[in-house]
Amino acid sequence: MGKTHHHFGRQQTPRSKKSSDMTEHKFDEIDLRILRVLQLNARGTNTQVGKEAGITQAPTLRRTKLMEARGIIRGYHAVLESRMLGFDVMVFNQVALRSQASKSLGEFEAAMAGIPNVRECHALAGKFDFLLKCVFRDLAEAHSFVVGVLQKLENVESVTTAFCIRVTKNESEVPLVAE
Repeated sequence: MGKTHHHFGRQQTPRSKKSSDMTEHKFDEIDLRILRVLQLNARGTNTQVGKEAGITQAPTLRRTKLMEARGIIRGYHAVLESRMLGFDVMVFNQVALRSQASKSLGEFEAAMAGIPNVRECHALAGKFDFLLKCVFRDLAEAHSFVVGVLQKLENVESVTTAFCIRVTKNESEVPLVAE
């Protein structure tokens, strides 16, 4: 069976002084198997991951470290159930800004980065400039965030809020399939 290579581009970060080969990683089936195993169980040892991927510990470690260095693997974490930790309200805020100048967008992004309740912040093209996924302990806390934080930001034109009733699908894994 021949090797299948996948090309996924990655922009080089300004602080990286590595050569241009850091901007592209050629994925083979072994890389994809390692990534599949890690997505399902990031707590596995290199020996366990290698066994499930069909290779030994040493090449598993080498390939994993390379994918970490290139930013393909961004980190390892536990997935927590926010409602079991008292965050019963999930909202999605669509935010339109008055100005879409780079400085204005950067200021908004920096403000959102400093707010722990904002779990995701996505820049959009279209009617709204940003989509925020937020969690709160109750409706009053969600309301305070919209009125007391978002609407008070100088560049915010409007905020539309949608309350999540239930989550029917929430996958953190990237669908890795051989082409």
